[in-house]
Amino acid sequence: MSELLNMLFKAFWVGCAAFGFAILFNVPRKYLATVWIGGALVGLIKYGVLLYISSSIILATFVAALVVGIYSVVIARIRREPPMILTIPTVIPLVPGAFAYRTMYGLIKLTGNVDADYSRILSETVRNGALTLFIILSFTIGIIIPYEIGKEIAKKIN
Repeated sequence: MSELLNMLFKAFWVGCAAFGFAILFNVPRKYLATVWIGGALVGLIKYGVLLYISSSIILATFVAALVVGIYSVVIARIRREPPMILTIPTVIPLVPGAFAYRTMYGLIKLTGNVDADYSRILSETVRNGALTLFIILSFTIGIIIPYEIGKEIAKKIN
């Protein structure tokens, strides 16, 4: 029960982060609730996948981005707006800031003294850099797939 409550708590705050980025990017007021719902959906899916299906943050990020990409395309199609208005602020909370920070910090440490910890620092830096890269690629691909499919469907309908 506490895991589910923790997941809902995280989803709420991911929705709040998406809402904040929507305000920062001047998303029209009528879409702010939709962006918050999308952000909460991202949080639910990401932490739900991490908790119950796989421990891979890359897979969890991809699935969350794919679902929010579909959500954004559908809502944007209904409202006749570009889907990126809803998608961009919603997926920004998926950006792997901690891994990117650890990568940069490790690179800075590697430029310093060469000591016994050099290989450990190097392996941690490469791991964090690879995680950062693959997480960014996963949410980018997860967003692009529904967007491109939506464009093809729109071409066939019109």
